[in-house]
Amino acid sequence: MSILIFYRRRASSLHAARASVGALYGVALAAATLIVQHPVVLAGLLAGALGAGWACGAIRQMGRVMRTLAPSMLVLSVLVNVLVSRGGLTVFARLGYFAPLGQLNLTVEAAAYGLLVGVRLLIVALAAVLVSSAVDPDELLRTARRLYPGSALAATVATRLVPVLARDAERLAEAQRCRPDGPPRGTRARLGILRAVIAGSLDRSLDVAATLEVRGYGSGGRPARAARPASRHDIHFALAALATLAVAIATRASGVARFDIYPLLHPTLDAGALLTALAVPVLALAPFLYRRGIEP
Repeated sequence: MSILIFYRRRASSLHAARASVGALYGVALAAATLIVQHPVVLAGLLAGALGAGWACGAIRQMGRVMRTLAPSMLVLSVLVNVLVSRGGLTVFARLGYFAPLGQLNLTVEAAAYGLLVGVRLLIVALAAVLVSSAVDPDELLRTARRLYPGSALAATVATRLVPVLARDAERLAEAQRCRPDGPPRGTRARLGILRAVIAGSLDRSLDVAATLEVRGYGSGGRPARAARPASRHDIHFALAALATLAVAIATRASGVARFDIYPLLHPTLDAGALLTALAVPVLALAPFLYRRGIEP
């Protein structure tokens, strides 16, 4: 299943906002996810990200990413943290002594923390899908070009080459299946495709670099700033992003909705956690209520 996400213009408030504001909105959701601790608040952020995806028409892409990445992401985060972490007092399995890792005692606290990390990574991935689906990449690159002229060119070349390399990998796999002695299977076949794609990408990079050098790219200065007044959609999404970050930072700094896992897991649910969990999706979805000027 392909999980490549492409931008498509839709009639939504997030699409109507300028690209820099839309990117700030997605970054705010991801940053708030990394700041807060309580699972209930993370559930509110997850609801806000999914609600924003539904409001701007990106819910199918989010569902595809969740079906593809969520199981492996959650399992790997739990498994790695259980095997690596030495914290926690509630031991549910003693695997004995292993020379590289030492005494392996699997704890409930380590599993809970790994699950929390996996959920955070999933919400960050959904925020990235939201930005990729609803923020115009060309407009965002034009904005970045004013800060660093070479950034727009590098990002444009990189994003355009990703689908090309994916198609190269598909064609190589089809060519392997057409071999008269049967298609090779296992890890060796995948490594062969990976080596061929990497070698092809290096050859393409040299050709692209030579072509750009001949055409004089990189010698230009900063582009002129286009005068564009801020719309109400820009203001609404910028305020929502800043408010979401402010709530997350205030929650972490004040100790409200505190959730301690180590050394002993004590699940707690107080009024602060509930209020924060309700406030976060409301702030994230409030800008979508204003639809003036958006064509259906």
